[in-house]
Amino acid sequence: YCAWRLVNFYGVPFFASLPVAFMFSAMIGLVAERTLYVHFYKRSHLEQVLFTIGLVFMTAALVDYSMGSQQRFINLPPYLQGRFDFFGIGIGKYRLLIILICALIVIALQLILNYTRFGSRLRAAVDDQRVASGLGINVNWVFAITFATGCGLAGLGGALGAEILSLEPHFPLKYMIYFLIVVSVGGTSSITGPFLASILLGIGDVAGKYYAPRFGGFVIYTIMIVVLVLRPQGLFARGTAK
Repeated sequence: YCAWRLVNFYGVPFFASLPVAFMFSAMIGLVAERTLYVHFYKRSHLEQVLFTIGLVFMTAALVDYSMGSQQRFINLPPYLQGRFDFFGIGIGKYRLLIILICALIVIALQLILNYTRFGSRLRAAVDDQRVASGLGINVNWVFAITFATGCGLAGLGGALGAEILSLEPHFPLKYMIYFLIVVSVGGTSSITGPFLASILLGIGDVAGKYYAPRFGGFVIYTIMIVVLVLRPQGLFARGTAK
């Protein structure tokens, strides 16, 4: 909504609105993490997920009340409209841009996690908070920065996807189940796991709906069930020491 208002009402260039959407969402995430989520770190993952789902419903209701329930679309610049012809296959310019941006984000996050001091601190804090704290790592702020960055990326993703998926208050509820499936199938030990899982599930979902329209909606859930039965920690989960 931040990007939509900046572009459609104030004439801010589309690309200039993206970092603003990122920072705005990151600041909201930082406040939420410091005031709400910090009290759930010692709770179970199920409790954290249920709290998040409840918070999403409350936020959607608040946005519905303040912004209205009608669908919104961001006005794209002319050079992002239209299609490319790639070996006889039409690809939308804007869709191609989204693919490139997502690929760059995945690469950047993976490099940060594997080759920076912050990445090593984050991995240590996730593996064992007590040991990480004993080594002098400020676990609370590592989690706060990580959570804020994740919220910022969610805001950036919402701004990028608003033109394709349409923006309305219950926008996140439509896709929340897909987010959970992707993380469950890909595992939570790396960035590449959910990324590859999203590609696998996306291809399976589209192929199922194309070749078997009546049962296509069940393909993604079938894949999830099979994967979780065979590998409960996800396809790309790290092995644990015994």
